[in-house]
Amino acid sequence: MVDSHNPPVAGSGEATVDGEERVWRAGGLEPMPIRPLPDAPPSIHLLGPTVFLVALGVGMGESYMWPRLVLVFGPEIRWLFLIGVTLQAVVMLEMARYAMATGESIFSGAARVFKPLMWFFFVTAILVYIWPGHLSAGAAAFEEITGIPWVVTACVALILVGILFSLASVIYDLLENVLAILIGTLVVGTAVIASIVGSWDDLGSTLAGMFAFGYLPDDMFTEAWFPVVVGSIAFAGPSGMQQMWYTLHLRDSGAGMGAHVPKIRGLRSAKEEEEMPARGFMFDTDNPQEMEKWRGWRKWVTFDALLLFWGITMLVTISFTVLARSAARENPNVKELIEGGDRDAALSAMSDAFAAAGSPVLGTLFFAFIALIGLNATLGLFDSFSRGQADMTYFHVPGARRFRLSHLYAGFLWGVITFGIMILLFGPADGPAGILDMLAFLSSFAMGAYCVTLLLVNNRMLPKPIRPKWWSNAIIGFGAVFYLGMLFYSLFRYGVVLD
Repeated sequence: MVDSHNPPVAGSGEATVDGEERVWRAGGLEPMPIRPLPDAPPSIHLLGPTVFLVALGVGMGESYMWPRLVLVFGPEIRWLFLIGVTLQAVVMLEMARYAMATGESIFSGAARVFKPLMWFFFVTAILVYIWPGHLSAGAAAFEEITGIPWVVTACVALILVGILFSLASVIYDLLENVLAILIGTLVVGTAVIASIVGSWDDLGSTLAGMFAFGYLPDDMFTEAWFPVVVGSIAFAGPSGMQQMWYTLHLRDSGAGMGAHVPKIRGLRSAKEEEEMPARGFMFDTDNPQEMEKWRGWRKWVTFDALLLFWGITMLVTISFTVLARSAARENPNVKELIEGGDRDAALSAMSDAFAAAGSPVLGTLFFAFIALIGLNATLGLFDSFSRGQADMTYFHVPGARRFRLSHLYAGFLWGVITFGIMILLFGPADGPAGILDMLAFLSSFAMGAYCVTLLLVNNRMLPKPIRPKWWSNAIIGFGAVFYLGMLFYSLFRYGVVLD
């Protein structure tokens, strides 16, 4: 055995000393056996676990919340989006650090620090993510196209999502391919339409607004708008616990030490699931060859964070901002409508801008993009929620290992689907927008909490050679203060958390 300050030397296969398996001790949970780190793939790639974050991140924040702010305050407000999405990219890199080094989720890392910390996220996930908000908003857009009531579409879609995941052989493989197609369609489609509808002046003001640092209009500091701005910053990219779930997708993709952990299967193929280890693994951080492979994995995930995640998210929100600028020209009174409490005015105005580009068909196409965003987010959220809850249950609830991880996943999946249908049919929410507000509630609190958790896990549970640099810790620390500070200021100053 070795302690957490003197990692052992790994060989090919299991590392032993005098016949005894070498391990890495971290926190109060079971030690991690030493295993070889797989070779890293080429850093430049197209598909990977980041597609889940993009599917979750490119959602109502980019297509609804930020265009609404642009219509009210102008494109200069977008510098706050730049801060938010850049912070999320750094968070993504630090979430990946622990997951790739151990093959464990960040939830298990939190449990190694302090088990109640992990259970906080278990409860938060239930409070925040059982509401079918994104799907409801997408279904409402689909109603604009077809006339089919949004409740009917949302209920049918929930059932189809459950069937799709249950029939999949390996859920990760299916979702990666499906989401890649959907995201590609969304990115290319919105960019093409924005180029048709918008002008060079729209693009120029949109890009300039990204760097209007310090622009804080007086109207922003009101009870009506400050909570909206806080919620929009939280929704700049993946919000709430979505970054934490990313660590599970990394593991299922076989990134780093996740290669030593089996993948979750659909309910139909659950019997084919390999035996799941009781804990993660660690590689030898004193071995130069292993550290060279580790640097390869960091290059791989950095490409994901900067090009695929930050780049695609920024491209989509630029497209939607250009559309918002065009909408303001086509509907000069849209600002007054939004300020008067018309939640749907922004989307209706942007649809009109599409139609004004040449054909009413383009206005219909805009609602099709919103429906597509709702589908993307629903596929990602329902998979991620079920994956995260199953992971915490399997590894940390006594007796849960009598079941396969795939069975627990299916149980949480169909549980959240059933709850979603009940809320859609009998719930108290006032339509799609009301459900989306429920989803936003507590997101900033969860994000501030996971920044604190990330600092504790990466700086206490990992060997010193692979711990974060000081500047990375400083950015994550800023994130904790930023999210929690804005949340509590909004709560105590205005009596509102998010909107």
